[in-house]
Amino acid sequence: MRKVVLVTGASSGVGLALCKRLLEEDDELHLCLACRNVGKAEAVRGALLASHPAAEVSIVQVDVCSLQSVLQAAGELKQRFQRLDYVYLNAGIMPNPQLNIKALFSGLFSRKVIHIFSTAEGLLTQEDRVTADGLQEVFETNVFGHFILIRELEPLLCHSDHLSRLIWTSSRNARRSNFHLEDIQHRRGQEPYSSSKYAIDLLSVALNQNFNPRGLYSSVVCPGTMVTNLTCGILPPFLWTLLLPIIWLIRFFANAFTLTPDNGTEALVWLFHQKPESLNPLTKYLSATTGFGSNYVTTQKMDLDEDTAEKFYQNLLELEKQVRVTIQKKQIIRADDGTP
Repeated sequence: MRKVVLVTGASSGVGLALCKRLLEEDDELHLCLACRNVGKAEAVRGALLASHPAAEVSIVQVDVCSLQSVLQAAGELKQRFQRLDYVYLNAGIMPNPQLNIKALFSGLFSRKVIHIFSTAEGLLTQEDRVTADGLQEVFETNVFGHFILIRELEPLLCHSDHLSRLIWTSSRNARRSNFHLEDIQHRRGQEPYSSSKYAIDLLSVALNQNFNPRGLYSSVVCPGTMVTNLTCGILPPFLWTLLLPIIWLIRFFANAFTLTPDNGTEALVWLFHQKPESLNPLTKYLSATTGFGSNYVTTQKMDLDEDTAEKFYQNLLELEKQVRVTIQKKQIIRADDGTP
């Protein structure tokens, strides 16, 4: 039987590069592109099938920043498939990134200069906003929308006769200091991206604690620092042009600068071939690139504890109850008004 792989955010960046590489590894996959923009997804599907005609490529429309869209997409997936072997939870946003110039120049002359440039620790802030669901946009897109998708897809992911995998796109920028259990959506902070990535790390650990006995395993990956749609807005284009030669030199000292989405997929593809039972649930798998351009995978112990991970998971379950009640109320109101 064909392995079924679902990839969110598959129409650009790391998601698109991942789809190409997965089909190079196994061109008999059934690859399902979970994308917000169907037009882009159709173009990607055509290109993938042109280069891998033996593959099966389908599309499901989903906007992980809309719970109604997530629920509808999950319903379609449950009608199409009896199981999912891999789910790459890759879609994410970093809206309106602002570079802290003071922190940048301070970091240039500190002993932690390589670390700061590898992780962007303290360098970036973002402007978050509230979605139509009443949630913080970065939290809903990067974490909660995917969490609801997993919850809805449990019948396809939890089977006694085979194992399923969740593989999250996290970040080296996931910082414990930017996450608080009392403010899981990061309403009161200025680094929602970092907070959301740390939340992903916690959630992955909690999912392993709760679902490994049911055959579902979760892992987290950092694709490294790349020039993509997500990062291009940090600096004006001319500055990226000036900095790229310097970044190439820094790669001899810091392996985090993968630079291209294709390089960034290294750990994501590596995990595709691993037996999940052999993986450490407290380890983050990092795509890395040498100064000479060779790609490899390295690891990092995550800065978290299982107790906090479980508390966060319980907070998500409680939030899920609240938003489902809200969605039901909206549906009742629409039915009364006669609106679709």
